[in-house]
Amino acid sequence: MTTAVQAGAQAPAAGRRVTPTGRLILPADADRNVWLQARRSGIGSSDIAAILGISRYGNALSVYHDKTGGLPLETDDSEPALWGRLNEETVAREWARRNRSFVRRVGLVANVDRPWQMCTLDRRVLECPLTDGHEKCAVEIKCRDKMKAGQFRKGVADDVLVQTLWQADTCGYDHMHAAVLIGGNDYRQFVIRVADHAQLVADLRAVGERAWQQITERRPPVLTADADPDVLLDLYGRLYPDRAGVVDLTRDVDTQEAVEEYLDAHQDVVAAERRKKAAKARILAGLGGAEAAVVLDKPYVSLDERSKEWTDTKRLAERWPEAYADCVEDHTYRQISIPRSVREEHAA
Repeated sequence: MTTAVQAGAQAPAAGRRVTPTGRLILPADADRNVWLQARRSGIGSSDIAAILGISRYGNALSVYHDKTGGLPLETDDSEPALWGRLNEETVAREWARRNRSFVRRVGLVANVDRPWQMCTLDRRVLECPLTDGHEKCAVEIKCRDKMKAGQFRKGVADDVLVQTLWQADTCGYDHMHAAVLIGGNDYRQFVIRVADHAQLVADLRAVGERAWQQITERRPPVLTADADPDVLLDLYGRLYPDRAGVVDLTRDVDTQEAVEEYLDAHQDVVAAERRKKAAKARILAGLGGAEAAVVLDKPYVSLDERSKEWTDTKRLAERWPEAYADCVEDHTYRQISIPRSVREEHAA
């Protein structure tokens, strides 16, 4: 059998069934903005991971605002995302070569019975190495940082497991493959069988259906207290890029409590930094003129030299104004400011 990524085949038409239980919504070569808009008509595999809180790209609230049009049509343009897209074809070809198989890009697919359940298959497998050769599966391509290698020690990472099971349930596959390139040079591949995760698949479908109902009824989900604050900060920054005006919080007890917690946390940080400096002074006093200390002949504490680059922007502007103008940029940001009267009242 010749190993290859099948090319030159005629792309299936939109609306046609392209998997056992999936019909094509958009082909793989569709305009990206059109694809982003079409994704808003259902819950995709990356969405379900975000809804469950196991995605670094979002959470249930960000999925809600995306699907209801509150967020702009934009994608992750970070370096990891860029190189992941560029390496996808290479990893797909390597999976096909190692497994003596053929794969093909498909596009955006929706379940025929649950149109809100959608996925974009990275590659459909035309000749599965585990079956009699007929198409019964697909392969998910992932490129991950080397620091994430531990997540794939005993199998696929949780978010990849959820995504592949969602794709299998959408398309009617009994298993999925995953090809993962870690750190640019560590290739691994896995098989995810639906029968091994039957209860999880049922739970995913229930979670997705509930989320889609909230979206269609315009009921924002209520997040738990352990929601990732970094994801939320990014979300609110994208929801309200141009802030203006004043809001009355007189009846908003929850936000008032958040202000109190913010002040408490700030005071804790200040106090912790003061304790840290005081402890450092006591350590230096104990070291005297030494640069290291031992306890029971074992290394205990040391003063290690460190260096970091530092730019004297004032001198740069004076000596090389053109270089300064070319390299130094001002970036604006929003900082929470609380009036002194409120801070003093809180401290009292």
